[in-house]
Amino acid sequence: MADNQQTSSLPLLQTQPKAIFFTDFDGTITLDDSNDFLTDNLGFGNALRRQLNYDVIYGRRPFRDTFQEMMDSVRTPFDQCVDTVRERVVLDPAFVRFFHWCRGNNVPVVVLSGGMRPMIRALLAHLVGEELVDTMQIVSNDVAARPGKTINDEGGWTITFRDDRNVYGYFQVLRRESQLAETTVHSSFGHDKSRTIKPYSSLPERPILFYAGDGVSDLSAAKETDLLFAKANCDLVTYCEHEKAPFVTFNNFSEIHETVASILDGKISVKEAAVGRK
Repeated sequence: MADNQQTSSLPLLQTQPKAIFFTDFDGTITLDDSNDFLTDNLGFGNALRRQLNYDVIYGRRPFRDTFQEMMDSVRTPFDQCVDTVRERVVLDPAFVRFFHWCRGNNVPVVVLSGGMRPMIRALLAHLVGEELVDTMQIVSNDVAARPGKTINDEGGWTITFRDDRNVYGYFQVLRRESQLAETTVHSSFGHDKSRTIKPYSSLPERPILFYAGDGVSDLSAAKETDLLFAKANCDLVTYCEHEKAPFVTFNNFSEIHETVASILDGKISVKEAAVGRK
């Protein structure tokens, strides 16, 4: 059982849930990845993107650098990117039902995304409505204007990584206290999703932790929860098999819903659920 100090620093524990569900957004909650769509259709194309993804999976390059290259290849104004993605990217139809079930069964849902917050909010608001979006915790990267431009100019935007922002704020505090010299620190992921999960996974007594994902942005989170749902026929499955990380594949959120409910009802164990490819 969580104590008062834990619940104040870890707000997801405030309702003393039996489980917490962490999930990727693009390609997991949505049927297609909006960032892949942008790169394939408005950037340098599918072939180079796929090669960069394999470079990450097999440890040849960090995700942060390859993702920066993908987003930099998209010169289309950001508002046009949002409009294009909103017209083409579709939500997994079973996600909303699962999300409502989680709310009714005291299972917090946290969206951990390597994408950009304005894009994610715009898509979710379009797909499920503003009211539901406001109840979700979204932890993601962001977007910023390039010098002398706005994000809605041609070539006017760039992704800003969450870890850079957090580190910058941290060192600003340190410099005020001890006048440290300028220091640049960032994670190899840009947004290391494990940093959100580890405060919960490190607790001696804690809820069951789930994670659902599909691709290379999920690699840092892959080993941090009790059960990993990896989307069938996607890069995360390849990584889990390469790293011998326990997982179970899924095709849609109805399968996730059934498994999570069965575990919380005591019908199956987490270990029994982690069967790999199905």
